[in-house]
Amino acid sequence: MISRRNIRVKVMQTLYTLTTQEGGGKPGEPQRLLQKHFDGSRELLQYLLYFISEVAGYAETDSYQRRSKHLPSTEDLNVNTKIAGNELLWTLREDESLKAEWAQSKPELRIDRDLVRQTYVRLAESSEYQGYIASESRDKKSERAIIGYIFEELLLPNESFTNHIEELFSNWDDDGEMTVQLVQGFLQKPGSFRIDQYISTEKLQFARSLLSTVIEKQEHLEQYIHPKLKNWDAERIAALDMILMKMGVAELLYFETIPPKVTINEYIELAKEYSTAQSGQFINGILDNIHKDLAQSGQLHKTDFRKGA
Repeated sequence: MISRRNIRVKVMQTLYTLTTQEGGGKPGEPQRLLQKHFDGSRELLQYLLYFISEVAGYAETDSYQRRSKHLPSTEDLNVNTKIAGNELLWTLREDESLKAEWAQSKPELRIDRDLVRQTYVRLAESSEYQGYIASESRDKKSERAIIGYIFEELLLPNESFTNHIEELFSNWDDDGEMTVQLVQGFLQKPGSFRIDQYISTEKLQFARSLLSTVIEKQEHLEQYIHPKLKNWDAERIAALDMILMKMGVAELLYFETIPPKVTINEYIELAKEYSTAQSGQFINGILDNIHKDLAQSGQLHKTDFRKGA
């Protein structure tokens, strides 16, 4: 499911949004913003699964349209619709949690039907598809392989498809890699997780606690950061860098199951990806110095590293 790295990104984005709001927003606004980020990630996941199912199911539409021609050819009258009955396709379509998601988000109103048709045409012309329909049997391996082929070989490398997704989901850049892995996992083991359980109770609690800790203990966290800035003016440090440092210090102080090394490395990588070119090294130096001070003064209380990050 969703990784702790992505959780940290959601918390970071929520905190950054709050810095742009006068007065920090309404009561309860931080948690609402955070939940909105998680909802966006889940919606992206269910939309990708919907798009895949529509491409595979287009075989029936294609068959109907060709049979409805004024003068259909023999080929038009004998379109192979085997994939429309694909076992994995119907596992997707009958998944109760997915059906509930689709009923609420109504992806059929946003989907690009021309893109679905174009993708199906490319599928029908492929050697993979020809080999699939040539076999009368339905073994699980080939059923999954052809659906996986649609996603991994026809959709993901297709610029028109990624542009379509980017237009609908502003979180694609942040969540794309994770969501692709989740889709692949879902296709390999359908029913292995419920989409309405996209984020576990434990991880949701981590996200909410991290967000509230940074907000409620902001001044206390700054007391650890400001002395380490030396020649840096705290007011001139990038807002995102300060947010990441506060999150890092919060984890060092209050999240005893997360190893300090994991915390520091995670925020270095986030700084490199989301802030300036120098931010990773800068944040590494600050958090590492704070960690050493906390260790020397006995303020670190790490009790169980098994849960990690």
